Amino acid sequence: MEHPCFTLPRTNSSQTRTPSFILGGFPAWENTQTWSAIPLCSTYLLALLGNCTILSIIKVEQSLHAPMYLLLAMLAVADLGMSTSTFPSMLMMLWLEAREISFGICLAQMFFIHTFTDIESAVILAMAFDRYMAICHPLRYSSILTNSVTIKISVGIIMRTILVQFPLPVLLTHLCFTRSSKLSHPYCLHPDIIKHTDSDTRINSAYGLFVLLSTLGLDLLFVLLSYVLILKTILNIATWRERLKVLNTCISHICAVLLYFIPMISLSMIHRFGKHVSPQVYTFIANLHFLAPPIMNPVVYSLKTKAIRRRILRMFCQKDLQF
Repeated sequence: MEHPCFTLPRTNSSQTRTPSFILGGFPAWENTQTWSAIPLCSTYLLALLGNCTILSIIKVEQSLHAPMYLLLAMLAVADLGMSTSTFPSMLMMLWLEAREISFGICLAQMFFIHTFTDIESAVILAMAFDRYMAICHPLRYSSILTNSVTIKISVGIIMRTILVQFPLPVLLTHLCFTRSSKLSHPYCLHPDIIKHTDSDTRINSAYGLFVLLSTLGLDLLFVLLSYVLILKTILNIATWRERLKVLNTCISHICAVLLYFIPMISLSMIHRFGKHVSPQVYTFIANLHFLAPPIMNPVVYSLKTKAIRRRILRMFCQKDLQF
């Protein structure tokens, strides 16, 4: 049976859910779409290369089959998922001028974007717990945070994310949308989609807020709590040189936290309270949130993680010797 929004009487045909949305974003690039796609495509390829390199190194190196690196591998998978969920529609929009996206594909894209976003948030929290155990309880670290425990944490992260995210697209199928449904971004986000409906969105908005607070909000809260305890332990160390040495082990993770949560919080606040913010600000912050972590996380961890840096240098040295 068709949804009633598709089969309204002709006298009220202006209120109908369209089978598609019009992608927005890139307001300043309208006249240079083809050329703008080149750096965007390069960025996507860089994200793929960096995260696939991290995954391949962790897979090959037996010494890296440890909790810290297993979580890093999961972070790389989340980055790949997040970039692959957003980049294709952006490239199609700029290169092929394909602005129209069907309702079903839009919901699927929204689901995967929010799913991988939540997975990345939870992995960052798990990595914060890893740093907390390594610094605050080093003698108990190897006995508590084993590989099997890390795998269970990863499965729990995936299950939590799917359970809380699955109702979002289901609830959206019960809404009616106007014909002029132009989105604010070149991809589909839940807060953006529900702006374009004439239906009552209180349930959708309430559940969306619940998901945001129960996943990203709680993750951020526990990450901050972990670093409060870490800093407390570091300040109890006798010399400044030892304090800096211990703190240096957290630099990569701190960068991941900042790259992920600052744009995410800004984007969430703008969606809910920034009704008069210009489209350029919407686009910039959203793209920063979805594009920066997949590119920068592999770079930061490659530079700051000695085992990964050595393996990458060894790969380049072997190629030079072959030539």
